[in-house]
Amino acid sequence: MQDYEESVSFLGTWGSFQKRVFFLLCLTIIPSGYNLLSVIFLLATPQHHCSIPHHSNLSQDWIQLDNGDFIFPGQQVAGRLERSSCSRPEVLLSNLTQEGCKDGWTYSTEHYQSTVVSEFNLVCSDQWKQPLTSLVYFLGGLSGCFISGQISDRYFLTDSALAFAPSWPVFIALFFMLGLGQLTCYIAVFVLGSEILMGPIRVLFSSLCMPWAYLLGVMMLPVTAYLVRSWRHLSLAMAVPGLACIPLWWLIPESPRWLVSCGRIQEAEFLLRSAALENRVEAPHVIFLSANKSPGFLDLLRTANIRLKALLHHKNVPEFSINMSYFGLSFNTSGLNGNPFLNYFLLTAVELPAYAANWLALRSLPRRLSYISFTLLGALALLVIQITLNSQPTVTLILVLVGKFGIVAGIGVLYMYTGELSPTVIRNTAMSTCAMFSRVGSSVSPYLLQLAVYYQFLPWIVVGSLSLLSVVFCVFLPETFRQPLPDTIQQMAVPQRSVCTFE
Repeated sequence: MQDYEESVSFLGTWGSFQKRVFFLLCLTIIPSGYNLLSVIFLLATPQHHCSIPHHSNLSQDWIQLDNGDFIFPGQQVAGRLERSSCSRPEVLLSNLTQEGCKDGWTYSTEHYQSTVVSEFNLVCSDQWKQPLTSLVYFLGGLSGCFISGQISDRYFLTDSALAFAPSWPVFIALFFMLGLGQLTCYIAVFVLGSEILMGPIRVLFSSLCMPWAYLLGVMMLPVTAYLVRSWRHLSLAMAVPGLACIPLWWLIPESPRWLVSCGRIQEAEFLLRSAALENRVEAPHVIFLSANKSPGFLDLLRTANIRLKALLHHKNVPEFSINMSYFGLSFNTSGLNGNPFLNYFLLTAVELPAYAANWLALRSLPRRLSYISFTLLGALALLVIQITLNSQPTVTLILVLVGKFGIVAGIGVLYMYTGELSPTVIRNTAMSTCAMFSRVGSSVSPYLLQLAVYYQFLPWIVVGSLSLLSVVFCVFLPETFRQPLPDTIQQMAVPQRSVCTFE
């Protein structure tokens, strides 16, 4: 195959065509960020205790607090007396015995008017449904790796349907559909931008502007959740950006690079000539000399190419590890002191300088060195948290922010790295495969919180250790810095067998 970027160089890198694609892609990524961690607010667990009917005959042996609440003698949490969340006194007896919450629960409305947990009572014996619901959402994202990005925004219609879910089983079915569309949109936007844009503009889009647009959606979520405290109203609000972006997909062209790799030369040339008119430049009479179709992904699998297999193996392990760290860190914010909306916003805002650092690194530094440096910074910060968690809340928050900074910057490098390692003919499939492994990691992350039952610091230790694991596998990946994007399997770089330099 002739060099694609040389063939389309007549277009330039920043004409009207590229500007239109650039800004449309940035707009269409916002809904994905807006919905990414909606599970944190929809499934928030307010403080709660057993409801006690007014007509009950409470024993005087129960202790009455200043606010009129009753607790079982000696029940303490963090050194202070508190009510039990899952038991209460037997209201018709005079002896000190306990029973389950037969009359339901009373939930605090300090931060939330209602959540899925409080409405469907996913607490105590049904507490296991909380992480399962998160798992179903991320499994939807896992399944979405196999769905075309062009139809992904249709799945944001399920945001509206969520608001009318009458029961928990209906809610998780719709939540699965929401997860299905969230990731496919991200993959489609990233691949289209990587293949249509060229040179420094591609690096700017992939490493800074697209992540910032995505992050804008992520930062809108805690603000909306703060203003809309009901989970049903929040679900309706979450649908607005996705519905607004559906018409934009019809304005975004197909990737000419992908069309050429599939042998659809006439379609690619028609699209490029239209782009030339938009950029007010003259296209050559013949743009592509060859019409040979590149092998498809199944063809590549039939060849049993060891290079491809090894490359996918080394890329997928870091994807799994670092994304499990990212989502595990996000879910662990519930263990931090303070306002949950502010904590989430701060943990999101720290991604702005993380992506800026990522962009600067990708402009001038090798990919492996950048990824390893950022990820090591994040891992070490998270491992140190166990020293300060109980004694220094401010220092703990700073360490969490540094850890999030390192992990986010590492993920930004890894996405760019994956796109540069994969040939055009399978780039979308390769991104989907890596995203699939990342969603396996994110699917497991809600259960990280459960590890605190065995050891308080265990979730933080696991998150930091997984980041370190991703570094170990990354050192075997070939370097792509200042190398042209591969179009065929023959142009793929060979994985490293040993690590001597980072050049």
